[in-house]
Order: sequence, then structure tokens, then C-alpha cells
Amino acid sequence: MRASPISTDDRLGVMIAARSVANREFFAAEADVLARLCHRMAERFARGGRLVAVGLSPGARSDVRHVTVEFVHPVIVGKRALPAIGLSREGGPLTGQLELIGEPDDIVIAFGALEPEGEEVRAALGLARERGCLTIAFERGAGAEWELVPPSEDPSIRQELIETAYHVLWELVHVFFEHRGLLEGRAAGPVHDSGASSFLYPFLAEAESDLDSVLDDVRASILLKAEETGALREATLGAGRATLSAAAHALRSSFDAGGKLLALGNGGSATDAIDLVADLRYPPRREWTPRPALDLTEDTAIITAVANDVGNELIFQRQVIAYGREGDTLVALSTSGNSANVIAALAEARRRRMATVAFVGYDGGRVAAERLADHVVVTRSQHIPRIQEAQATAYHLLRELVES
Repeated sequence: MRASPISTDDRLGVMIAARSVANREFFAAEADVLARLCHRMAERFARGGRLVAVGLSPGARSDVRHVTVEFVHPVIVGKRALPAIGLSREGGPLTGQLELIGEPDDIVIAFGALEPEGEEVRAALGLARERGCLTIAFERGAGAEWELVPPSEDPSIRQELIETAYHVLWELVHVFFEHRGLLEGRAAGPVHDSGASSFLYPFLAEAESDLDSVLDDVRASILLKAEETGALREATLGAGRATLSAAAHALRSSFDAGGKLLALGNGGSATDAIDLVADLRYPPRREWTPRPALDLTEDTAIITAVANDVGNELIFQRQVIAYGREGDTLVALSTSGNSANVIAALAEARRRRMATVAFVGYDGGRVAAERLADHVVVTRSQHIPRIQEAQATAYHLLRELVES
């Protein structure tokens, strides 16, 4: 007797539950490590060090770009910009790039160190350690000083946990700038971030001689942020199940008819577009079919030419005009739902009779209010890192549903 096929709704429930379990396990196990790592990173930044992200595979490249944009262009008011550099395939061998720009006080964070292309990543980590850099990886046996290991074999779940981890590192490294006496080689006293950490984390008192107390508070904050991430993910996908299922059906129909996907976003959302396109072109599971997809954030010559000559609001619309055809699908990622260039691209896609999918945060912005996309998944939060983490899960599940 043949077993009944699992419904899409049940499948989504299983996938969401697996993420909730992995999220709790990972941060319960790694909260202390992450707190101590924030302290060590703050010391490096205080001495003039930089964050250097390395990775080669298509998926790792999205994390390289994501972590660097978060540090260089902080999205939370009051956070200071911190120097970060991303090294990937475009610049040649990683060891050669690191040889030229790596400095002893730098922090080297590696992605994909145990993937098929990871030998070069591990070599870069080895070189970084020889130079005295602080090194971080997300696999055991990668050769980094600090190794955090997500408790899942599912590549999408692993990526989501890693993204939350480096968001937490970025958010909480700033706490230690309010406690200068705890930074090796630095004198006590405030730094020029206007007391941002005191405002954002009022439970943290000035305790220049009590590192353990500050670490305890940071550890507690990490667990709270992880809990918030899990709850927001469940809320987004609970409310958006029907929308996500319908979007997956439309996208699969487009692919079956010879269509392609175009993805876009700004800042951290641009790196999510990179990730989605990588997962489509180079499936994280062998049994999945590679799918045609274009990343509209990829060509910096086109983007900067249009932005300079015509205006930033048209950087994606011009590309939709160039590449979009009837029967294709446009996927837009936006934390606000109000970005002018995203809205212009969605409008152009509709004029060209393309299907449209949008992942948006806050209350959905204009995209949701004006129904500017056929399928809109809303992550109802005002905290940009948490929005991006929930959106990563949503588009990963979209990718999985296309194949199932």
C-alpha cells in the first residue's frame, strides 16, 4: 500500500521545526564562545585591526560580502563603522591576496573551509595564524583558532545559523568599546560612539575591572537574540506558508516553461540575492536540478554606470529591461519594502508580464501595502539583522519547495 505524499504545509512544518531545534542547540552551546570572541575582536579593532572575510564557493561568497557590508556600513543607529575587507575568487588565490594585505592585528573569518574548494581557504587560515591574526571558522578541523560548529548537516540550516552568528558578533563587539579598560593595551574611558552600547544595552554597567560580569551580560544578550531570531522565523513562515507555497509553484512553473529567475536587493539584501542565485545555479543538494538565475547586484560596472549617469533608483529596472522576458520571475529582497530601486524593478517586471516575489520586513512597506508583487512574504520586525535571518530561511525554503 503506497504511503500518502506529504503535503506542502506539513513539509514546511518539518523544515521550520528542524531550524528551531538547531537554533536553540547552536546558541546554547556557543553563547559563551561568541561572548569571548566579541571581546577578542574588540581588542583587535581597538588596536587598528580589520575584519578580513575569505571564502571561494558561490555560497561562501555571499557570506563574505554580507559580513563585510554589516561591519563597514552599520544599519543600527549609533553603531560605529568598523573596517572590513572581503576576499573571494575575483582577486585570485586567497593566500596571494592575504599575503599582500593581511596584517598581524587583523581578524580573519573564513567560510566554506571544508567544502570541495576549501583547501585554499584552509591555507589562507594557516597563513593568517602565522601572521598573528585572530582566525574564525564555522567547521571543526578548519585550522582556525576559534571554530563554531552548527549542529546540522543541512547546508541551508548551517548557513542560516552562521549568518545569525556573525550578525551577533557584529552587534555585540560594540559593547566592549564602552569598557575600554577591558581591552588589552587600551586605557579605560568612552569611545566616540555616543554611548550607543549603553543606550541599546541598558543592562550593561561600566565595569572596567570586571570582565566576567560584562561577558555574562553579553552571553545573556546572545541567547536573547537567538530566541528572537527563532520566534521571528516561526512567525514569518507561519503567516507566510500559503504565500511561500504559491510562490514556489509559480517559480517551478516558470522554470518548467523555460523561464529564469532574476534576484535583487540592496546592501545585506544584495548578499541574500547572491545566496539565492548561488543555490539555484549550484544546488546545495546533489539530487536538485540546477536552475537558470541572474543576480542583478553582481555587475558593479552596470550598477555604478546607471547610478552615476541616471540615478540609483534605476539600477535594477535597467537590468530588468535588458534581461527580463515574459514568463521569467523577479525575486526582490528588501528589509523596508520601500526602496525606490526595488519598487521600480517590480513595476518593470509586471510590465513585462513576469511573475514577482518579494521578501520584505517591517510592516511590508509600499511593496505590501500597494501589492506591488504577486507573492509577498512579510517579516514583521524593525530589527534589520533579525529580518535578514528570517528572510534567509524563507528563500531557502522557496528553493527547496521548487524541487519538492
